Amino acid sequence: MRRLLLALGILALLGIGFALWLLHNARAMPVVRRAEIALPFPAGASRRPVTVALMTDTHLSGPDNSPQRMARIAGQINALRPDLILLGGDYIGDDKGAAIYDARASIAPFAALRAPLGVVAVLGNHDSRSRQNRRALGASDWQAAFGAIGITLLQDGAVRRGPLAIAGLKDIYTRKPAIARTLAAMRAVGGAPIILSHGPDVFPRLPDAPSLTLVGHTHCGQIAFPIAGIVYVPSKYGTRYACGRYTQGARTMIVAAGVGTSGLPFRMLAPPDIWLITIRPLPAK
Repeated sequence: MRRLLLALGILALLGIGFALWLLHNARAMPVVRRAEIALPFPAGASRRPVTVALMTDTHLSGPDNSPQRMARIAGQINALRPDLILLGGDYIGDDKGAAIYDARASIAPFAALRAPLGVVAVLGNHDSRSRQNRRALGASDWQAAFGAIGITLLQDGAVRRGPLAIAGLKDIYTRKPAIARTLAAMRAVGGAPIILSHGPDVFPRLPDAPSLTLVGHTHCGQIAFPIAGIVYVPSKYGTRYACGRYTQGARTMIVAAGVGTSGLPFRMLAPPDIWLITIRPLPAK
């Protein structure tokens, strides 16, 4: 009997230790991933490369994320000295048994972000107002909340930032983004085409033309396994666009792991990340 109790005690301690390790992984500072891509710059624009920092899925809620951690992450991004910062949605966190925050508090840490070309954001599925999600804001209130901290929120709209034309789409999982109209607006403002969306399900619906799509949503699986790798992401395409860089024809997409968690506050073999992307002009013909 004593041996059985000892064995059960050891197993319980191992289980607790494993859970604490998973939580530690989720609370770690994001790794910085880097990529380079060449895109068609507009005529007359500077040929100097532009650096873009991408941060997604902050999910501000405890026990893995906090305003203090987000302040450190904002400092980490600022230290990279990007020309432009893009935010890919899912700012509101789940109730995971610890601190939770309202919509405005969830985005408040972004006020510390600094970049010469500013900060541009889109919304994610956790940010969509519904009967099941009363902490989210309606479209106009989100617009005002981001505007109050100096951030441009795009909801099926486009803006020019330096040589870049940024199209920001509504969340594809809870809304019906006007993809064709938004891409037309992007072409109208002119510039190297950047499509900012919450998740990768938009990618197959984009035209085969030079562009860079930046998304999150998948958390890179959040829990990946040795050998098996990522086994599930919330996408109609399964794990096809689970994590990292993808190229199809002339278009490229980067899928970020994000910095927060959804559901359980755990990560394994899928560390939080931010991306620093250098965008260079295509060689002149």
